[in-house]
Amino acid sequence: MKNIQELTGNIIQKLTETEQTITFAESCTGGRIAAAFTAISGSSAVLNGSCVTYSNEIKHFWLGVEEKVLEKYGAVSQQCVSQMLEGIKNLAGADYAIAVSGIAGPTGGTEAKPVGTVYIGLQTPFSQEVFHCFFHGDREQVQEQSVVFAIEKLAEVLNF
Repeated sequence: MKNIQELTGNIIQKLTETEQTITFAESCTGGRIAAAFTAISGSSAVLNGSCVTYSNEIKHFWLGVEEKVLEKYGAVSQQCVSQMLEGIKNLAGADYAIAVSGIAGPTGGTEAKPVGTVYIGLQTPFSQEVFHCFFHGDREQVQEQSVVFAIEKLAEVLNF
C-alpha cells in the first residue's frame, strides 16, 4: 500500500488535471485531513478551504446539520455526517468532500458509541457514502486511523 503522503499527492495531481476541487468538514480529526493536503505543494489548486466543526452548534450553523438530526442521532452518526457532507460541499462549491465525526477519546464514549467510533463520509460528483468505523488505540491513534481511512477511500474512488 502506498503511504498517505504519496496517495494524497496523487489525489491532488488527479484533481488538478481534471480541474476538480475538494473540501473537508472535520470534527474529531480537528483539521488533520486538511493538514495532510496542505502539507503538499500544489494543494491550493484543489483545496479552497475546509471547516473544523467541533461543536453541534457549528455543525448546525455552518453546515446546516438539522437540530433534529443532532438531537435524535447525535453528532457521531451516519445521519449527521451525511448532512455535514452536503453542507460543506455546498459551502465550498467543491466537487468532492470528506466529512468526519467520531469519538477519539479517551473520554466521551458510551456503551452504544464507544471510544473509537467514527463515521467517515465521502461525497463525489456522483454519490455519497458514509462508513461506520471502529478504530482502536489512544486519541492520537484514532485520529490518525480516521485520516488514513478517509484518504484511502478517496484514493479508491479515484482509482489509485
